[in-house]
Amino acid sequence: MQEQEGVIKYQLSHSQQAVAWPMPLTEMNAWRAVMFRLQLIGQDPARYDNLGFGNISQRVPGGQQFIVSGTQTGHLAWLDSDQFSWVVGADPRQNLLESKGSIKPSSEALTHASIYQHDPQIQAVIHVHSPEIWRHSHTLDLPHTTADVPYGTVAMALAVEQLLASGRLQETPVFTMLGHEDGVVAVGANHQQAAMVLIKFLAMALAIEQER
Repeated sequence: MQEQEGVIKYQLSHSQQAVAWPMPLTEMNAWRAVMFRLQLIGQDPARYDNLGFGNISQRVPGGQQFIVSGTQTGHLAWLDSDQFSWVVGADPRQNLLESKGSIKPSSEALTHASIYQHDPQIQAVIHVHSPEIWRHSHTLDLPHTTADVPYGTVAMALAVEQLLASGRLQETPVFTMLGHEDGVVAVGANHQQAAMVLIKFLAMALAIEQER
């Protein structure tokens, strides 16, 4: 049975309110716009039942809280500040997330939470959908979660924990989700690092396809 893209699966406690952001969102929004132009974040009637895909986040300095793009904003080329959500608490092992803002967080926010909680060096996470990178995951020797692990679940959070513990993401800061069609996640000390590793592996995947 095919999963429905973009559906929030975790238990969410969301406070609907206007917030004063603890840091500027401009750079994160700019890198999201780059991913949108590359069609790595977006919305396409021919893909995923026309639901939005991809998201981006940034750690709030000094802790495990983070700002993430809101649910079902994939169709927008540029986000307003009220289209981000502030995740103020998370327990990935219990499938729980607490957030505030004018919009609920992305359906992948639990995975972002797991990453931030288990590697304090990571400051930025970008989740995209790239069919090319995803289908060449093994050829590119990318870290990956297995095909039986669906997105946005406790199982995915635990699988990401295991990838972080293995040290593979320190070597190659991008991984694919084989149980989440086209799902690819990149991490970095900033959004530029995460974005550039995605572009690098997209180019490598396209080269593989040209050679075949």
